[in-house]
Amino acid sequence: MVPRHGKKKVYESSRYVKDIKSADVWSVFKIIADFVQGFDELGDLGPSVTIFGSARLDENHPYYQQAMSLSSMLGARGYNIITGGGPGIMEAANRGAYEHEAVESIGLNIELATEQHPNPYITKGQSFDYFFSRKVMLVKYSMAYVIFPGGFGTLDEMFEALTLIQTRKVWGVRLFVVGTEFYAPLVQFIKDKMLAEGMIDAKDVQLINLTDDLSFVVREIEKSLIFQVQTMEQEGLTDTKYYKALSSHLDDANLYAGQGSS
Repeated sequence: MVPRHGKKKVYESSRYVKDIKSADVWSVFKIIADFVQGFDELGDLGPSVTIFGSARLDENHPYYQQAMSLSSMLGARGYNIITGGGPGIMEAANRGAYEHEAVESIGLNIELATEQHPNPYITKGQSFDYFFSRKVMLVKYSMAYVIFPGGFGTLDEMFEALTLIQTRKVWGVRLFVVGTEFYAPLVQFIKDKMLAEGMIDAKDVQLINLTDDLSFVVREIEKSLIFQVQTMEQEGLTDTKYYKALSSHLDDANLYAGQGSS
């Protein structure tokens, strides 16, 4: 049937249906391309922190201001900032890092029909077709994850990060959840239901550092960096590029001597 006005209607499901019908082998090539570009762009990064949060908050929101402040504090100490590259909390985090020329403000964007347009505070970026390949890049090159308030996507990223830490698929990485009022009911649910019914252990709950103290987050990230470097030395990994990048940062910051500021 010919549509009215001679124009074919485009449905929101069109891209999904197209992906389902396309040859699997071409999808594999697209996925590989996502990963290869990500590894190439991010493989040489020094110490980096990934910040997650809602795309729907404007610059006047207190959570936006907190995210910008935290990323600026981290950027001043030489930490690159990685976000999903979009607006809201992601923009705030990139914006805080952007003012520090010595660090990268990284945005890993996802192509969506709404909401997700790259923010203007990115110095290094990449766009992804698939959520799962993007999530790998968001967590692979970070030594800490910070979760600000957000929606389904933010919660998905938080629990993915927790699962990776719990199962030791990533090692030495800390997770901080900023927004005590927002997240307290969720943490209580985790304790009252998941822990009480034996679905997780008490030590798993301790993986969640719920706080509103941004200085605490910075101090703990710096302690974690020292611990990671010392462990890499014990494991004989001093010839790796990642070790050299982290140890160089420590030398520049004088953190071994306890001179890192809070």
